[in-house]
Amino acid sequence: MSDEVRVHVRGLEVFGRHGVLAEETALGQRFVVDLTVCLTECPGVGTDDIADTLDYARLADEVAAIVAGAPSRLLEHLAGRIADHVLDEPRAAWTEVTVRKPHVALPHTVGETAVTLRRGARG
Repeated sequence: MSDEVRVHVRGLEVFGRHGVLAEETALGQRFVVDLTVCLTECPGVGTDDIADTLDYARLADEVAAIVAGAPSRLLEHLAGRIADHVLDEPRAAWTEVTVRKPHVALPHTVGETAVTLRRGARG
């Protein structure tokens, strides 16, 4: 039996300007991202070398740059952009991305809205 390694980044908070309403892109707000990345292989289990796994500190920086960057109207689109970037990792078999919007403007009391996307590696 082979190992299955999943790398998780939970609760990454980033200020962004995503949304359908003009006010959302003008004012911006906090978004929270959760990631899971399943690796096809992870020599780091045996080698204890950061070069042999997915560097989650680097990944968090890159995902934060996506969220802080160009706006998406839909959380689904933003999650897709993040997933595409994560799957550029050579060892990534699949990823699950959840993007949460804690301060959504709705006419009802809502704790947050969120979208979760699970996507497999291309090829």
